[in-house]
Amino acid sequence: MQQITAQHFAERIRRGAAQARAAGFDALLIAPGPDLAYFADYLPVATTERITLLVVPVDGEPAMVVPALEHDGAAATRAADAFRLVDWSDGEDEYVPTSALMEPSGRFAVSDALWAMHLLGLQQKLPGARFEAISHALPMLRAVKDADEIDRLAAAGAAADATFDDILGARFAGRAEREVAADLDRLLREHGHSQVDFTIVASGPNGANPHHEVGDRVIAEGDMVVLDFGGLMDGYGSDTTRTVHVGEPTDEEHEVFEIVKRAQQAAFDAVAVGVPCQDIDRAARAVISDAGYGEYFIHRVGHGIGTTTHEPPYLVEGEERPIEAGMCFSLEPGIYLPGRFGVRIEDIVVAADDGAHRLNNTSRELHLVQ
Repeated sequence: MQQITAQHFAERIRRGAAQARAAGFDALLIAPGPDLAYFADYLPVATTERITLLVVPVDGEPAMVVPALEHDGAAATRAADAFRLVDWSDGEDEYVPTSALMEPSGRFAVSDALWAMHLLGLQQKLPGARFEAISHALPMLRAVKDADEIDRLAAAGAAADATFDDILGARFAGRAEREVAADLDRLLREHGHSQVDFTIVASGPNGANPHHEVGDRVIAEGDMVVLDFGGLMDGYGSDTTRTVHVGEPTDEEHEVFEIVKRAQQAAFDAVAVGVPCQDIDRAARAVISDAGYGEYFIHRVGHGIGTTTHEPPYLVEGEERPIEAGMCFSLEPGIYLPGRFGVRIEDIVVAADDGAHRLNNTSRELHLVQ
């Protein structure tokens, strides 16, 4: 992986401004969270109520408003040369220097993570301005990854793969779901993750809930177990799902698993630059529907991943936006039989001019565990 420099962040800011201009905005308002990390390499103290905001005008110099007591931290980031810093101090009205960077009657695309109190403060200062959520107005702002981002996603995916390989050696039967989930958390961190976002361990009938919260259910012989886990490593996400079985599966369990595996492969084969996002969902859904389980596939086939584990693009019916080279997203069809069991298989893939490339490479066969 190459060293990220201020020039990388300056280029991201330039591309963001160009997208905002094309969409008719006057500026981007980038708040602490994934957007600020992406554009400014900065994550201030999460609990602060003091406003920090990167203002990126479509024409002119970007500037970041920061509390004076956090100036040094903001100035020490790799992106610091890509914008100027504007300080404000406790006791001052922080919305005065912030609003001074904005057109009084402008149209602004605002990070979803901007606190409501800050948005309301800006609206009070600029009653003629219009504010729109970035996720709705510019959903593709971070969707196309550069080579370094793809390398980081690949490294996070490899760490998740190593975690799965390790967990296969653990005992499942006789242990509570939360115990296996704790193993996944530990292993992800041992393999380099700084943050673990989720460790789903859904056994037996719990597998029919795609977002099952781990509990005290004891895994038993004969259970299908869905393992879905991921988090952040070096600022970029991992997210993979494999389904294992404790002991020998029934013929029906094996059949359902094979249908999901074929559906996931169909989605992978459908990925191509220029193909509408919804067509990837359709490809997987057709396999499951043709096998008679269409009503049991109850979610979209995939979501984007980057500095967060869920972000655009979303591969779902109705999303006609085309796939672009550099987009990274999950492919995760599933079948969920209420009260019985569930199966899901998920990989992160990157779209390229020659098709799709998987960033998860553990076996997609049904693994038998003890």
